[in-house]
Amino acid sequence: MKFELFQPSDTLKPYIKQFAISEMEDASSYKVLPSLGPVVGFQYKGSLAILHNNQAMPLHSAGVTGLMDSYKEFNNASNTGTLLVFFSEIGLAQFTKHPINELFNLSVELDHLFDKSSIDEVQDNLASAQTDTHRIKIVEQFLLAQLLSIKTDKLIVEAVQRIYRSKGSIRVKELNQLLNISASPFEKRFRKIVGVSPKKFASIVRFNVVLNELGEKKSLAEICYENNFFDQAHFIKDFKQFTGETPDKMRPLEGL
Repeated sequence: MKFELFQPSDTLKPYIKQFAISEMEDASSYKVLPSLGPVVGFQYKGSLAILHNNQAMPLHSAGVTGLMDSYKEFNNASNTGTLLVFFSEIGLAQFTKHPINELFNLSVELDHLFDKSSIDEVQDNLASAQTDTHRIKIVEQFLLAQLLSIKTDKLIVEAVQRIYRSKGSIRVKELNQLLNISASPFEKRFRKIVGVSPKKFASIVRFNVVLNELGEKKSLAEICYENNFFDQAHFIKDFKQFTGETPDKMRPLEGL
């Protein structure tokens, strides 16, 4: 298996966290946990399928996955290569006028967002590219052509930063007060740009904090308390929704 990360060009850094090249020689199944930004994928060889109700549903070779509040399971065929684009929390909204919240918990064709002929051209170029550097360049050129001349919503950026600083524990009412905006317009703007409500985004941030803390020498009770869960039962229930597993089963051995 090959999985290598690449940094975006300076122009794209405000919107894209990183690119990744993933190649798998053997057919396999794997689980993807909720991330903190949308992900675009281009299969330049092989194919992928998503598992739904124990059935494998083939995915298109160019697609986008929105924010999720639960895990997804995928199958890859043998000899599969994928270029992944990991967007920042507000990044995808700078490339499309499509409301990002309409992608919540979905994996759909990329032509939902962009012109199909442009996507087809990218896929043709990726299929003939011989190096990872060339593949990244092809996708960067495509994204630069899609970049919209719109201002970043600084209020939503500030909201995202405050949610991170609180490790996902800040209340939406407190955010409204700090940002001096009423609840309804704030949630509408946040959902359109980030893809979920502020409350849902905070829960995904908190989940990722918890996931990282499982590798530390803390008890589950400590992690539960430090991340403001009502009790351990609620903590385990929420964690299982995100991962399909209980926290103790997700802990690395050195964290026990």
